[in-house]
Amino acid sequence: MNIANFPWLTTIILLPIAASLLIPFLPDKDGKTVRWYSLVVGLIDFALIVWAFYSQYDLANPNLQLVESYSWVPQLDLNWSVGVDGLSMPLVILTGFITTLAMLAAWPVTLKPRLFYFLMLAMYGGQIAVFAVQDMLLFFLVWELELIPVYLLLAIWGGKKRQYAATKFILYTAGGSLFILVAALTMAFYGDTVTFDMRAIAAKDYALNFQLWVYAALLIAYAVKLPIFPLHTWLPDAHGEATAPVHMLLAGILLKMGGYALIRMNAGMLPDAHAYFAPVLVILGVVNIIYAALTSFAQRNLKRKIAYSSISHMGFVVIGIASFTDLGLNGAMLQMISHGMIGASLFFLVGATYDRTHTLMLDEMGGVGQKMQKMFAMWTTCSMASLALPGMSGFVAELMVFVGFSNSDAYSPTFKIIVVFLMAVGVILTPIYLLSMLREIFYGPENKELVSHEVLVDAEPREVFIIACLLVPIIGIGLYPKILTQVYDATTIQLTERLRDSVPTLATQKASTLSFRAPAIGN
Repeated sequence: MNIANFPWLTTIILLPIAASLLIPFLPDKDGKTVRWYSLVVGLIDFALIVWAFYSQYDLANPNLQLVESYSWVPQLDLNWSVGVDGLSMPLVILTGFITTLAMLAAWPVTLKPRLFYFLMLAMYGGQIAVFAVQDMLLFFLVWELELIPVYLLLAIWGGKKRQYAATKFILYTAGGSLFILVAALTMAFYGDTVTFDMRAIAAKDYALNFQLWVYAALLIAYAVKLPIFPLHTWLPDAHGEATAPVHMLLAGILLKMGGYALIRMNAGMLPDAHAYFAPVLVILGVVNIIYAALTSFAQRNLKRKIAYSSISHMGFVVIGIASFTDLGLNGAMLQMISHGMIGASLFFLVGATYDRTHTLMLDEMGGVGQKMQKMFAMWTTCSMASLALPGMSGFVAELMVFVGFSNSDAYSPTFKIIVVFLMAVGVILTPIYLLSMLREIFYGPENKELVSHEVLVDAEPREVFIIACLLVPIIGIGLYPKILTQVYDATTIQLTERLRDSVPTLATQKASTLSFRAPAIGN
């Protein structure tokens, strides 16, 4: 068989799903066999992802690669169509990386291990499918199917309010998904041809009013998942009740689905409408950064504090998408991948700390660093990455968004000054609440009641290994960001050129109401 014609993406998507179906038949009493089986499957699938990227992906090609298309339900014009480009390939790699580590993080799970790892493997394939499928109807289906494992993982293995958190999650995300279905059907039937192929849909010549309505519908759906204020309230509740491996999937992958879809569909398919909505996105991004940072500062629950911190960091993604510059869009992509690893590391540490202290309230902690020195070191390093310390990936990503938006010629100087100032305020707030959090957990006098009732053992090798696996790329990208940006640079440049072509004709019509001026693009 010619290796170039091998169905890499189909295999990568279906392997963990098929493997999950074998779990009920494995001879296992205490869950040990199931967890080793799941971890090996995850490692094999991740190895396939890395090999396909290394051997088949061309960094200089901005178009879809590893393309496969098979007729599935011809009566509905539903095709199994998959492919990756610079927008999706890095997120496919991130998905394999984070999900495999999440299965290792789930080692202590003893409640219904067969069902737990079945859901983890099924979710593995579903998440990759979201980033790889190139058919709008198929995208809606995998987007919906991916919600079911998350709901069950929250509802069965969550905390005391797990049913409330799981129900709120499914209501928000499934409700948002309806807008995807409506938009997909509307775009598919627009014009003389009916098609669900994303490339064919993007090539259609849509009327401006049509674009604006469809863009608004998709924005609602993806604002829920990203999440963007005020559709964010499900996330703190979900994180507040989730276990460590589910935390890692929520922060590391699920939030990135919203950012990816916002770039792929809103910006990529509806560029004229994007020119109108871009200032709105910038404002929403600023609100995310400031509001979530201030709310995180006020939280006394450790999980909710990190959850609001995640919402704040995703505000930079929204601003980068709306920057109309290569650097800003590259920064948005880098921020998604960087936050995927940093968020996963912090939430894993939250779970590890809770396993020892059996409390999430900062008021009940204090001085535990004296007995958990390795945990203290890991917490400090990951927190430094989250507050964008130079040398870490978060610093490079946020700097790229800052500079990219500052240099954008699509906005008036006054608008840019205000936005950059507010972004800077958010950056200043981040180290305040993160360093304050570290002080309350690890510094100060010991909580005698906590120490006398709990065995505060230090990090075990498995936990150190997971954090080390996450910190290596975080620091590596921070020191040499080109190792990642070259993966998607060609695609983002092509997309930015298309977006900028839409600005001059649209900006002049609404300059006064949107604070958006027509730049001399292309001159």
